[in-house]
Amino acid sequence: MSAFLGDDGSVACQTVVNHLGQYSIWPAGREVPDGWRASGFSGTRDACLAHIDAVWPEPISAYSKYKGE
Repeated sequence: MSAFLGDDGSVACQTVVNHLGQYSIWPAGREVPDGWRASGFSGTRDACLAHIDAVWPEPISAYSKYKGE
């Protein structure tokens, strides 16, 4: 993702989530892409990544849930 948002941790972002419960960051002020919705948290890139770490501690579980495991 660094090519998209750069390495500047102070860039304004928001967190987004898809139907599988997978989280990502998206630039603030840009329309959220199809298949994703705003999760309600916004801040700096670093703050958003920290928020995702806190609310999505087991990223693989979303895929396992999708696969029925």
